This record gives sequence, structure tokens and C-alpha cells, in this order.
Amino acid sequence: MENVKSIDDLEVKGKRVLVRVDFNSPIDPATGKIQDDTRIRRHARTIQNLAERGAKVIVMAHQGRPGDTDFTSLEQHAEVLGKVLERPVKFVNSIFDKAARDEISKLNDGDILVLENTRFYSEEVIERPVEEQAKTEMVQQLAPLLDAYVNDAFSAAHRSQPSLVGFIAVLPSAVGYVMKAELDALMKAAGSSAQKPCVYVLGGAKPKDTLKVIEYVLEQNIASTILASGVMGNLFLLAKGFDIGDAYLNFLSEKGYLKVMEKAKEVLNRFEDRIELPEDLAIEENGQRVEVSLDELPLSAVPCDIGKRTIDKFSKVINNAKTIVCNGSPGQYEKETFAVGTKEVFSSIAESTDKGAFSVAGGGHTIAGLNKYGLLNKISFVSTSGKAMLLLLMGEHKKLVVIEAFKAYSQS
Repeated sequence: MENVKSIDDLEVKGKRVLVRVDFNSPIDPATGKIQDDTRIRRHARTIQNLAERGAKVIVMAHQGRPGDTDFTSLEQHAEVLGKVLERPVKFVNSIFDKAARDEISKLNDGDILVLENTRFYSEEVIERPVEEQAKTEMVQQLAPLLDAYVNDAFSAAHRSQPSLVGFIAVLPSAVGYVMKAELDALMKAAGSSAQKPCVYVLGGAKPKDTLKVIEYVLEQNIASTILASGVMGNLFLLAKGFDIGDAYLNFLSEKGYLKVMEKAKEVLNRFEDRIELPEDLAIEENGQRVEVSLDELPLSAVPCDIGKRTIDKFSKVINNAKTIVCNGSPGQYEKETFAVGTKEVFSSIAESTDKGAFSVAGGGHTIAGLNKYGLLNKISFVSTSGKAMLLLLMGEHKKLVVIEAFKAYSQS
């Protein structure tokens, strides 16, 4: 981002620096313990850098939403962070009251303090313009104690909440390493300068969002080819007039997916030459995987995967790509019988990356699938940002309000 500082541009020695991160982690409902510390580990570099440069680091984050089972204190997050950094990390069970302010005032250079869950403060879950968030009690109470603000929570960049945008308006501000890495990678893969051929591998079960991505990246000539599978691929087949069978039609109707059919037809009519669809699908019959080609339709059951012909076609396109963006899996890889498409397509992305292509993958199920087959480290960049990534891929940059706030209040 032009004119927006990174933490490397900040003079932090002896300064009190508030760092907003995303520690939101899966919590075991039975034990209340963190199940996966990936997000904490990703933010550790930003926090470590500031502490090693002599900053007095105050960490702010959220966990869960009010009323949910994972809505809990950040005390154990602070413990995990301490283990990851191999250095002491303090915790205070308040956000901006006297106890928190006293702890901030007592920090020495290099100290790290984690504040309580920001969403324990009622106004944190209310979205308002930046100027209004800057006037909230949280910002007004903490800002006078602080010298700088760092936002490293790209995964929450679409939320206009006090801890995310309010401090940007009143303090010298910068982006952290996670925020910068996400933006750099996504713009490299999803921007107009993406190297061609640029292939988008889109599966999963979110056709409304997927359609927006397809339309934007094709209209802007960002993507050369779309490989559509999962619900979106099958909706396109239906839009082309293929009889996919009553079982699948009922499934699509129950899920509300047929509401996007008219839009699917419109997008397919405009960009049919750049959208590759499945040539065969896999269903379950008598407990067995059965692959059905398009000329053998209708299907007798709901499709759970793409077939071998489709896998081969998709793999050839991926192998010739210079840029690959992957969001969503081709099939229900949770069932081993229907994991073939996901395993093979994801392996092709890893192979193409190994040959020099730049690849970006995102989305919870995508990351889980890559991890299942030991391919996570073979992708150029893995985004954990979810909704923020999708908004950028859709071209809805203005909805990334944290980024817009940085642009509006960037320090010269």
C-alpha cells in the first residue's frame, strides 16, 4: 500500500506500541483449550520484532463472539504466545480500565503485555465510521498512554470496530508482517499485474461468493482461466442445460443455491470460453465410488467429487499456469472415497509451484485439505484471512475498512 508504513518504518525503542492481532483460535468445547495455535504463531514475528527492538508491546486481540462457546478469555493465548516466543508474556484481565492502564504504565523496554479479549467490551462489536470509533471509550482511555499503533489483523480487515480502526485516526500507525504479507501475496496473485496464465481453482459450497469472484477476475482480465468444481461447477452444468438428476436438484433447492442460477447463466454466457467445467462426476452407489460422464446423465445421487477425466483436464491447465489462486476443494475429501479430486488437483498446484508458479490458497476447507495431504508448505502463500481474502478477490476493496483507514490517515 502506497504511503502506508510497515513496522520496519517505525522508531519503536522505548515507545509503547499497541499491536492489534487476530488470535481467534479453535477452542475445544469440552476442555476450553486452544486446539490450533496457527494464528498465534503467525503473529509472533511481528510481536517479537517490536520487543527485540526495545518497544513496550501491548497486544490486543479477540476470541469468539458474545454468546458462542468459544467466547473466552485471552489468558491462555498469552501463555501460548510466551511458549512460542520463548520469553515472558504478561496478561491483564482487563482492556482499558485502571488495571490495564497501570500495567501498561509499568512496562519496560522489550516487555510484552496481552490485554483481555476486546469483545468483552460491548462497543467492540458495533461497526461504525472510523471517526466515531476514535471517540469510543477504549480509544480515548488508551491512546494517551501509547506512542504508536500496529495493525496485523488482515483477517479482520473488513470490520470497522474500535480496536481495528479507531487508533489509526489518532496515533502514528503501521501494518505488521502478517498484514503486509497477506496484501503483497493477494495483490500479486489477484491484481492486474498477476503473471499469465493466471488460473483460479474454485470449488467448495459457496456459489454466491464464488460467482462474484469469477465475474470480477474475468471482467478485469486478472484470470486467464477458471477451473470450476464443487457446487459452482455443477450449477454451471445445470445452467448449460445438463440434467443432473432430481436428487441433486433437491439438494441445491434445500440449500438455497438455485437462487443464483440466473446469475450463473449470465456469467457463463459472457465468459464460457474461459470457464472450464467438470466432464465427469463421482457419486456413491452401494457404498462404492462410481464416475459418471456428462453423456451418462442424469445422476442417481448427489455428486461428491469430480471424475478422472476432469482431474486430468484441470491438472493440464494448472501445470501450464504461472499464477494460481485456489479457494475451495473439488470434492468431499473428508470421505476417503471422494478425496481423489482434491488430492490430485491440490498436488498439481504444488507441482506447478515447485516448477516456479506463484500460488495462493485460502479458506478453511482448502487449508485443511492441503494440510491433510502434506501440501501446505508447497504453496507459495497460504492465507488465513477468510472473508477478507474473498472481498479482495471479488474486487470489493472498499469493504476492507482497515485498509481504507490506513489510506485515509497514513502518516507522511
